[in-house]
Amino acid sequence: MKIAMIGSGYVGLVSGACLADFGHEVTCVDKAVDKIEALKRGEIPIFEPGLDQLVATNVKAGRLSFTTDLS
Repeated sequence: MKIAMIGSGYVGLVSGACLADFGHEVTCVDKAVDKIEALKRGEIPIFEPGLDQLVATNVKAGRLSFTTDLS
């Protein structure tokens, strides 16, 4: 399933990473360009134990991506 997660903060990023780990193709969309660019570099803007590895694994697998473009 393809999922667009609106927002990449505490709820959106964690939910998106978990859904990607379940095998879904998730795109996290956020209007904050600096946050999206940081996520693309592998920098996690919040602290949640294990989230950094979960994001990295799913980005590498091609199931999790980040953008500012909702269309």
